[in-house]
Amino acid sequence: MPADLRRTYSTRSSTAKSLLPSSPTSELTSPPPTKRKRPFTDRPTEQNTPTKKPRRVLKSDGKVAKSGDKGKSKQPKLTQLHFSLDTPTLRTCPLCDLSYTRGAPDDESLHKAHCARVQRGLEWGKEETREETKGGVEELESNIKLSNGSRGRIICFRPDIGGKIGAKLSLLLETIRLALSSPALSKAVLHKSKIYLFLSSPPGPAPQREKIVGCVVAQRISSAMAIARPSEISAAFPSTHTTSSSSQPAAETLEPATQASPSVNPALSLLPVDDSTNLYVHPTLLPTSMGVPRLFVSSEHRRLGIASRLLSVAAATFIHGCPLNPARGHIAFTQPTGAGKAVLEAWGKGGVRIYEEEANI
Repeated sequence: MPADLRRTYSTRSSTAKSLLPSSPTSELTSPPPTKRKRPFTDRPTEQNTPTKKPRRVLKSDGKVAKSGDKGKSKQPKLTQLHFSLDTPTLRTCPLCDLSYTRGAPDDESLHKAHCARVQRGLEWGKEETREETKGGVEELESNIKLSNGSRGRIICFRPDIGGKIGAKLSLLLETIRLALSSPALSKAVLHKSKIYLFLSSPPGPAPQREKIVGCVVAQRISSAMAIARPSEISAAFPSTHTTSSSSQPAAETLEPATQASPSVNPALSLLPVDDSTNLYVHPTLLPTSMGVPRLFVSSEHRRLGIASRLLSVAAATFIHGCPLNPARGHIAFTQPTGAGKAVLEAWGKGGVRIYEEEANI
């Protein structure tokens, strides 16, 4: 009889249920949803391909530019240039009369600073004010009221002063040299001179910085030449005044004294100083005490009496205890400009003379 066989495995029917999870199911958790494929008819006709994101380009100003601007940034804006052969590069400023090269950075910066000083003057700051006592600066007049409402004062000092005031004086003399187109004052002339400055403060309740709006350089001289009167000029140059009514300018009709006709009296021979302003002098040297080689007033502060006030103070204080009278010929000017001649005639009352600054050293 065959041995009994033991069945160690069991068969499950095809309809057997799926195995249950080892951990008990919780009511809070739900079974994962079954994924269902999307029908082919419901799919879009276009292919679902991933799109590329536009690259972000950083502009030079820090802003983010789109990819479309990349092509534009590579194409700089072109400018058509032309040679202008008729336009001169040398330009003369109508405000300060300084000639400079247009387009040159050094000349442009020099003109900008110089033009501002000629129009508005130089600043006189707190550092210069603190050094007034140490440098021997004298305040000759104070609380001077001008017609524009501002107030000012007049100070005087020697040209050999140092420190901040000396540096400011050097800049002022250089500005005057460029504005008047005159040579620089030599050390010998400055050694025998005094500096008179008019410091103006703008109107207002709050204190503001003062500005140097006027300057007079007074020099100790020994001799000068008297200015010829209009009647003496007409007697020495009769042909000049017979054609004065013509359309030609006076500068073209004037003749030098060296080319005068032999019929002119030698005693009436005159020396020309400035033909454009019809300024002539007698060659005879006369004793004179004070000369004015430089006179300057900023353009925005002219016609306020600053030049006349400076000259009057200089005439009264240049020689200690001996006030000078311009009407008596005690004061002389070097070759004045057109504006300087107007001041000379109005303030000097016909007695101011002309001298050479280097000849009186």
